[in-house]
Amino acid sequence: MKLYFFPLSGHAHRAHLFLSLIGAPHEVVTVDMKNGQHKTPEYLNMNRFGQVPVLEDDGKYIADSNAILVYAAKKFGKTDWLPEDPAGAAAVQRWLSVAAGQIAFGPAAARLITVFGAKFNPEEVIARAHAVLKVIETELTGRNWLAADHPTIADVALYSYIARAPEGNVDLAAYPQVRAWLGRIEGLKGFVPFQETAAGLSAKK
Repeated sequence: MKLYFFPLSGHAHRAHLFLSLIGAPHEVVTVDMKNGQHKTPEYLNMNRFGQVPVLEDDGKYIADSNAILVYAAKKFGKTDWLPEDPAGAAAVQRWLSVAAGQIAFGPAAARLITVFGAKFNPEEVIARAHAVLKVIETELTGRNWLAADHPTIADVALYSYIARAPEGNVDLAAYPQVRAWLGRIEGLKGFVPFQETAAGLSAKK
């Protein structure tokens, strides 16, 4: 398998993280996004949206980071990471939707401003980030993981952009449960860190 990857993308990181956590053999191929490799005809043939990551496996191309998590869990039979019972599968899907929604338009968007110069309204996206973090803080009260009594792809899907939320000027100080959860993920065998940037609050360390 090949994972087409960009080191500053939280979407790419979540795919790389999960493949590493389950010990799936894969080659990481860094996409030269600065020079537009993701917009070339060859790359657009793999993902018409011109985004990272893309997973190549036996002639198949799996685009979208959450789709890659599902694909890898299914391919390698990781029913602990992606439960097959209706309630367990639904619990995971709930958080995949949050990753694609509130996380993408909250902490991920806030980081896009400081790291990539995106033209979002900082106050608006930072407020969205805190709104979803408050929900997650409550959800994690009395439990270690989001969707089950053990880690699942739900935790992987949310980790990257929450871990680097301070780069987008989103302070995690008020969320002890969230910070403890980040630490538990970072303690898992096979964990790979998401590249840090000196942006936002992280520049003030």
